[in-house]
Amino acid sequence: MAAERMFTASVKLEPDLKSRLQHLAEARRRKTHWLMQEAIREYVEREEKREQFRQDALRAWREFQETGLHVTADEADAWLAKLAEGQVAEPPECHV
Repeated sequence: MAAERMFTASVKLEPDLKSRLQHLAEARRRKTHWLMQEAIREYVEREEKREQFRQDALRAWREFQETGLHVTADEADAWLAKLAEGQVAEPPECHV
């Protein structure tokens, strides 16, 4: 397995944030570098998921505008309630 190439990035932190980061690193027995990498990784993963959700919503909206097919909130709620109870339930049929 080949090693991944890493690049160096410089981040300017406000003194208060730097102090808080150093304190947390000491408490966790980690290096500040590790904490910053972890924070960036978590942020990027969260924002990627958020963007995917947004893109899915936009696609669904375009599809609805083109076809008019939908389910009502009550139909979706009833289906989700069954799933929450552990029942095997087919999603409701889309209609105009």
